[in-house]
Amino acid sequence: MLTPPGLGGPDARLGPVPPTIDHPAVRRVVEAARRKGVELEVTVFDESTHTAEEAARAVGAELGQIVKSLVFVLPDDEVEPEPILCLVSGPNRVDLGRLAAVLGRSDVRRANAREANDLTGFVIGGIPPFGHTRRVRVVMDPDLGRFPTVWAAAGLPTAVFPVAPAVLRMLADAIVAPIAEERRQADIQAAS
Repeated sequence: MLTPPGLGGPDARLGPVPPTIDHPAVRRVVEAARRKGVELEVTVFDESTHTAEEAARAVGAELGQIVKSLVFVLPDDEVEPEPILCLVSGPNRVDLGRLAAVLGRSDVRRANAREANDLTGFVIGGIPPFGHTRRVRVVMDPDLGRFPTVWAAAGLPTAVFPVAPAVLRMLADAIVAPIAEERRQADIQAAS
């Protein structure tokens, strides 16, 4: 179900629904989840939730509960590059060496903004964990499993949805693997 902020749910329609709530990108994410038997509760904000910090503030969650959807590519000389989507906990950064080890390929690199859009069908800041225009291999950071609920982008930089990490893994058909850089204890405490 799509719930605009400030409304109490589907039966509490107190005003006009923001126009972005019926956006094709959001519908694609909701429909992809529905095909797997999951109803999403998407919230659309007036302000951007483009960065993990903005999203955490908007939903009132810890930074670690925010799912960053980061696109990487594996080059292919014969066809377009293969997209790899990393679902990473808000304060974490992907370690290219670890990701390469998980993929069994040393030539993985971060996608640029145009590639990310072309390969997933979504703009950076709104890339969801699933619902892409083509099959995407997904690797999920195990740190997301520390929380009962995490928040992911729903197709737009202003749309998010809450989900249990196990359900997120199923919806994205993700493998869980340690792909994040090691963090110093001081960094971990600062992020909490």
